Amino acid sequence: MYDSYRPHLLLAQVPLTVSPFINLPTSVTLPYTYKSVSSTLPPSVTIDPSNPGGKARYVVSSNGEHAAHPDEILAACQSLEQHLKKTRSDAEEALKAWEESIRQRDLAEKRRVAPGWLDSEEKLLRPSRTSIPPESQGGAESLLDSTSADQGSSSMPAMAPRDEGAELDRAFGGLGVK
Repeated sequence: MYDSYRPHLLLAQVPLTVSPFINLPTSVTLPYTYKSVSSTLPPSVTIDPSNPGGKARYVVSSNGEHAAHPDEILAACQSLEQHLKKTRSDAEEALKAWEESIRQRDLAEKRRVAPGWLDSEEKLLRPSRTSIPPESQGGAESLLDSTSADQGSSSMPAMAPRDEGAELDRAFGGLGVK
């Protein structure tokens, strides 16, 4: 067993020398203005003497008019963050609704100009046939009313003389002025 008051056997064999380069510490002289520290602690700054059960408001503003507890500051920051997120999401929704209304107005304008074009995947417009009363036809068949291109080309000669007035009457109908 090792005795703490007896020196170690190997260390006891080493001679001690005093170095002239080592200064041993000296006692400190206290100034005359020295005051001793009181043995009791001052009251805590984190406990409000008027409300000992509540949280102390020890974070004070620079002008000293407002004090708050860190939990109150954190709660205010979190509510501000939630408000900003809600405002941002509301603004994004309003922007999306506005862009969608612009797109719908543009689509409605395009449909007004070319009805049926954007309503289906088929992008070929075909005129619908209307029945024309026989008295307005005047017995002349219009070039636009022919049923097929093969039939119209077989009944017409290859080089027919052009009569622009007759073609206009066939296309737009006669004015009935004779």
